[in-house]
Amino acid sequence: MTQYALPNIPLHARWTQNGVTIAGGHGEGNASNQLPCPLGLYVHDDQTVVIAGSVNHRIVEWKTDATSGQVVAGGNGEGNRTDQLNDPTDVIVDKDTDSLIICDRRNRRVMRWPRRSRTSGETIIEEIDCWGLTMDDERFLYVPDYQKDEVRRYRVEETKGTAVAGGNGRGDHLNQLNYPTYVFVDRDHSVYVSDNENHRVMKWHKGAKEGIVVAGGRGKGNALTQLSYPNGVFVDPLGTVYVADCWNDRVMRWYNGATQGNVIVGGNGRGQQANQLDCPVGLSFDRHGNLYVADCGNHRIQRFSIEAR
Repeated sequence: MTQYALPNIPLHARWTQNGVTIAGGHGEGNASNQLPCPLGLYVHDDQTVVIAGSVNHRIVEWKTDATSGQVVAGGNGEGNRTDQLNDPTDVIVDKDTDSLIICDRRNRRVMRWPRRSRTSGETIIEEIDCWGLTMDDERFLYVPDYQKDEVRRYRVEETKGTAVAGGNGRGDHLNQLNYPTYVFVDRDHSVYVSDNENHRVMKWHKGAKEGIVVAGGRGKGNALTQLSYPNGVFVDPLGTVYVADCWNDRVMRWYNGATQGNVIVGGNGRGQQANQLDCPVGLSFDRHGNLYVADCGNHRIQRFSIEAR
């Protein structure tokens, strides 16, 4: 998610435990009302959701209360042409250029796709094993490389980038990462990254040589001190970390400086009921503080409304 405006989520906010399916929920397939294994997502101010659908090699947009989505990038089969994608895993919107920025994972590239034409995109970063991406308020692009175990920052039109997290080989030391997936950047330009196979979320202050653990880091497990293959990550202005705890089928909140988290949605066993998740991957919030979760195994996007104080 592009960090132009963040919701002011109250410190002890609560969300409804039964989610509402706002996209997909009709199983696997290529129909316009289906969303097989959604991964990354971006939420507009009007609650329109843009979703990376890796299985269908397309990016789809679902407007509020819509019963089907519209393909806005890809959708022309698996491939590496400029009008094709291959297993896209994340998408953000660059408002300044009115375009989508897409991690086209299996093509090992990051693409810019104009929202007006929708017919084809252009490669802006090549030969990168990306999974997630984000952009800060100065329009720097941040992209984890899960093979090089680092996060790189790119200026507009820059193709090489600079390592800002990891880059010291695969491992679990504080200056290392192990299969980084999704990334978030706060207003101070600190980088938060889901260190997937270390089962932790790391924070790297701007210019730091090593990171600090802000969620998990106690090995793989389902205790409140642990995560299991974390993916989507979001940080609010108070420094509270929200993370999609994929293999534990829950979304957790870790307060700034906390040594354990708490479950805010899910955590009721793997399943397809309204209060259950099946390997959540991407997550985001709208400007009202409502939570959106890419419920990969259930092939749907769930919205959990924030409760009034």
